[in-house]
Amino acid sequence: MHIRRVSLIAGVSLAALVAAAGCGDGDSSSEVSATVQTPPTSAETTTAPPLPGGRGAFELPGEVGGEDNAFTYDQAAVPVGSSVNIESEGKDGRTTVTFNATGLAPNRDFGVHAHTRPCGPQPSDSGPHYQNTADPAATPEKPSSDPAYANPQNEIWLDVTTDANGNAQSSTTVDWEFRDGEANSVVLHAQRTMTGPGQAGMAGDRLACIDENF
Repeated sequence: MHIRRVSLIAGVSLAALVAAAGCGDGDSSSEVSATVQTPPTSAETTTAPPLPGGRGAFELPGEVGGEDNAFTYDQAAVPVGSSVNIESEGKDGRTTVTFNATGLAPNRDFGVHAHTRPCGPQPSDSGPHYQNTADPAATPEKPSSDPAYANPQNEIWLDVTTDANGNAQSSTTVDWEFRDGEANSVVLHAQRTMTGPGQAGMAGDRLACIDENF
């Protein structure tokens, strides 16, 4: 099982960047806690306890020795001070991913998906959704929107609606395991995920991104 916890901590630069974008194996355990900072403008529900593991601090992009682990692109929706915990367990050809959040904007929807590339200072840096069976018609400029491929059985969808305190939990189980190194982040989007032809998988602007090496 892999666990990643990230927290957005006050005291960072408040420059917000909003951009529209379409959208291991179960024997090891790890936990990562990190400070999420705002990037510079330039460049089935379950809750599980944290497991012991390594810890590291997130830093701003470009800092020597820094890790570009997590960013908020819209602090109104994903405020400084909010936190996210992601757990992933793959075993016997199946994978369960669980998402827990606290302190997000209250009483609103978020689309939440696994993406292929790590987070960066630009919302688009995380690339398209991870797909178990890749849509052959998709391109970097036009991500998959075919319901035959952009669906919650072929991708990881963890959409949530926060409560009055901005807390939310979700979980999904799929009948496959991640390919090593091909899923590297989780992105929070501005709305719940659409499913119709030509818009399947789309969920509005990318509001925040958390690195997760599935």
